[in-house]
Amino acid sequence: MTSLAAAVLALCAVPATARELLIRNATVHTGASPATLTNTDVLVSGGVIRQIGAALSAPASVRVVDAGERRLTPALFGGITGIGIEEVSGERSTVDSRLGLGAAGMPVRPEFDVTLAYNPDSLLVPVARIEGIGWTLLGAGSDSEGSIIGGQGGVFRLDGSADPIGPKALFVDIGADAAGLSGQSRAAQWMILDQLVDEVRGRIPLDAKVALLTPAGRKSLATYLDNGGRVVVGVDRAADIRQLLRWSAKHKVRIAILGGAEAWKLAPQLAAADVAVFVNPLDTLPAGFDQIGATPENAARLAAAGVAVGFSQSGDGSHNARKIRQAAGNAVAHGLPWDLGVAGLTSVPAKVFGVTDSVGSIAVGKRADLVLWSGDPLEVNAVATQVWFDGKPIQMRSRQTDLRDRYLQPTVPAERGGLPPAYPAAVR
Repeated sequence: MTSLAAAVLALCAVPATARELLIRNATVHTGASPATLTNTDVLVSGGVIRQIGAALSAPASVRVVDAGERRLTPALFGGITGIGIEEVSGERSTVDSRLGLGAAGMPVRPEFDVTLAYNPDSLLVPVARIEGIGWTLLGAGSDSEGSIIGGQGGVFRLDGSADPIGPKALFVDIGADAAGLSGQSRAAQWMILDQLVDEVRGRIPLDAKVALLTPAGRKSLATYLDNGGRVVVGVDRAADIRQLLRWSAKHKVRIAILGGAEAWKLAPQLAAADVAVFVNPLDTLPAGFDQIGATPENAARLAAAGVAVGFSQSGDGSHNARKIRQAAGNAVAHGLPWDLGVAGLTSVPAKVFGVTDSVGSIAVGKRADLVLWSGDPLEVNAVATQVWFDGKPIQMRSRQTDLRDRYLQPTVPAERGGLPPAYPAAVR
């Protein structure tokens, strides 16, 4: 038995409510500066990191885990997902992340807040967290009868908490993917956004026939103007990003870019404007005319120019949040420094979304949301050996592991019909 396995078994024997912990002899990737500490101990008390250093002392009652020089990171950011608001993607009744009220004559609703639908008991939560994913930003979007304003999302820790942490974020879509929500014209997208600003500023009366916002919508959108909350803009084409930078500067809107397949073309301008980009490093080939300049070196080129780089996934990031480590690893394979790959999964999203006091780094005074890995967390063959929230170890189980064990290790032997009916009988 390895020293790490012995340590984990010992860990499982302690009371689940205990939050006093000493992790010894770890390679600590802090997610901050300094980025890496070797042969380091981390002492946790009351769910908070109290000390970081070599050969720390602690009361005899504290649980001790010998990391054996393995890697310890903050719990990772799972990307912008629908974890907790999307159970089965193809079953509309379980998806609460999208809005379409066009048929009701109310197409633009920035007050739409998906955090109100969050279910901490979603089956997707334990699936993600046993893979080292400790938190996510819920995204909001529009159906075909919606608008380019998707609505608001928020950050959730995947520890069973029912409420978000930190400020909300507003989601907007620009470019070809949103053309169907704006009369098939990019120009119309900027026209609509400028009108919404005019309405918030009171330059268009609330009862005007052309008004698009409700009173609640004006109030919600006002939060994001004048350097208020973060606006996350889904956009890929460089020309659209250039226009976005002009628009955000004009109206003093704090933005972050989601996707940004051609963002590298404007890397200096993005760095100067302090705009973070959440790239999908697996978008390496054009999937449309907005992504003609897609390159696997997108993250590396952005980072080299001084842009804060985070990560996102195309497609079903809710059910595959664990794969965001693979995305970061691909960015590293194409030139992004390894430490910046880890930062893109930890401190960068925490800073952009205003939750650095809760998640995203290993530092004294921070919550002890930690992950011990079997190897390099940016390699697909590494696994999370143990995850802690507030210094409390979680059960490293999910519905998927339960199903695995049911089929591989049935409590009733196969020869006595213990396997599920659909399981093929053994060939003798």
